[in-house]
Amino acid sequence: MSDEQTRQGAVEGNGTSDGQAWQGIFEGYDDGEQPLQSYTVLAGVFNLIFAVFLLLTKGTGKRLPERIATGDIVLLGVATHKMSTLIANDAVTSFIRAPFTELQEKESPKSVDEEPRGTGFRRSIGELVTCKFCMGQWIASFFTYGLVFAPAVTRLVASIFAIVTISDHLHQTYKALTKRA
Repeated sequence: MSDEQTRQGAVEGNGTSDGQAWQGIFEGYDDGEQPLQSYTVLAGVFNLIFAVFLLLTKGTGKRLPERIATGDIVLLGVATHKMSTLIANDAVTSFIRAPFTELQEKESPKSVDEEPRGTGFRRSIGELVTCKFCMGQWIASFFTYGLVFAPAVTRLVASIFAIVTISDHLHQTYKALTKRA
């Protein structure tokens, strides 16, 4: 059932047994522009993955850390920043976004401007994969799960992305300084 069919059923009073619970909950929110049902599915998947992580942690006897070391937070934060930008904006990863987005323009050899396409779940995925802030939450979660299950590998992968981030900033600083000179 599409989001539009669900909204139509809710308006007609077919959303629940009493016909009133659906009506009014989202009424007047956005005239049906936002795929709220698809957002709900994505939030559910995100939380399901977290629940599976917790169950696997318990089932394998791994212990959740009491706290995460400051160095790991910085490392994973920098790596998350780089990886979310890479997935959401870089031309080289456009193949990941292509089924869910429409190319607007190529901003540079390394960056593209894309808009989500389609409706429902397809559009929601498009919105997710083009938003570096949205991707950041998913990536940070996976890095954190990796820190519990495979800390050495996770730190290695995160270090690669952190090193590239530092390199990117040095390139930008150098470029800005040479333009001023």
